[in-house]
Amino acid sequence: MDGKTLLITGASGKLGKEILRQGIKGRNVLIPSHQELDITDKKSLMDYFKKYSIDEIIHCVAIASVLKCEQDPSNAIETNALGTAHIVEASSANPKTRFVYISTDYVYPCVNGNYKETDEVRPFTVYGWTKLAGEICVKKIKNHCIIRTSFFDPDNIPFDTAFTDSFSSKMPIAKLGSSVTQLLDDAFIGVINVGDERKSLYELYKIHKPQMKPDTIFNSLAQMKRAKDSSFDISLWRKLEAKWQLKK
Repeated sequence: MDGKTLLITGASGKLGKEILRQGIKGRNVLIPSHQELDITDKKSLMDYFKKYSIDEIIHCVAIASVLKCEQDPSNAIETNALGTAHIVEASSANPKTRFVYISTDYVYPCVNGNYKETDEVRPFTVYGWTKLAGEICVKKIKNHCIIRTSFFDPDNIPFDTAFTDSFSSKMPIAKLGSSVTQLLDDAFIGVINVGDERKSLYELYKIHKPQMKPDTIFNSLAQMKRAKDSSFDISLWRKLEAKWQLKK
């Protein structure tokens, strides 16, 4: 792995920072600012890829706020969908490129939960649709890994109430950061759900913030854009984790 050049898009975001905090060994890591690399500017992107010989990509950059995507769908499409298409096109010049794409649990209908990677994808938000469009683009790269996930920062939960009737497989950001780098090194190709066991948002957040108070989706003004149950079947993910443990 020594000597490979890794590009991390969105390195200034929460997940990008966490990946860097945990450390990337044996690689030349590129972490361009938005001014250096704007994925919505195709010419700028192509010029960047001509400047550097890039072997691996962790594509984190996205408009991840469900509310912002609903309020400005054009911007969400330009960044999450078209921006991803641009970087896929630019990276395709190197047929051996390893492309790790951070997707979301919101590509699923988010009604019944326990979703497998092979289950129907039917987003119910603009955010989910734009991330699904990104997935479709990334699948054009032969050596791709699409990570469907949802994460939170246990040390920074900026609200005091959480839903008792909304379920997910959210995982701590530190655990996801480690998982992303492991999947970068792994030979796995395809789509994988990366998360923890199913919990209600209230049940999950109260572990880390004991003063958390219960709430319900029906009390939320944005209830139509809330996931009832976006939890994963994580059996494939558990198999990979077990394989990594055996190699230690």
